[in-house]
Amino acid sequence: MKNEILIASDHAGFELKNKLIHSMTEIKWKDQGPYSTESVDYPDYADLIGAFIQKNPNEKAVLICGSGQGMCMRANKYPEVRAALVYNPEVAQLAREHNDANILCLGSRLTDFEQAQKIIKIFFETPFLEGRHQQRVDKLKAPLR
Repeated sequence: MKNEILIASDHAGFELKNKLIHSMTEIKWKDQGPYSTESVDYPDYADLIGAFIQKNPNEKAVLICGSGQGMCMRANKYPEVRAALVYNPEVAQLAREHNDANILCLGSRLTDFEQAQKIIKIFFETPFLEGRHQQRVDKLKAPLR
């Protein structure tokens, strides 16, 4: 991975985020916070990452909260964002291959450290298949009628 990968969490995802940053040193992480376990609001961190991906849709990022659900919901409000809540390696692969997902959302209360490492590896190594999937992704990008 040549580019820095933005990563952020809320307080519930703080510990998993830090373990991933310190263990997966082959990735150039750019930690967007938080920097302690003090209670924070997950939408604020999803906004940081969502705004970045909106401007840089070919980049990828990681968001972590307790369930992953809140981060995913908020991030997907941004045009160009295709955030995927991923809970196993197969879903990570499909999210990339079929949906060209550009934000990986993890639930720290539902995904253990070893599983999170596998998911991240697959997510960042799996290419988008394009072909028949491209027209569907184009529809995801289109404004609502």
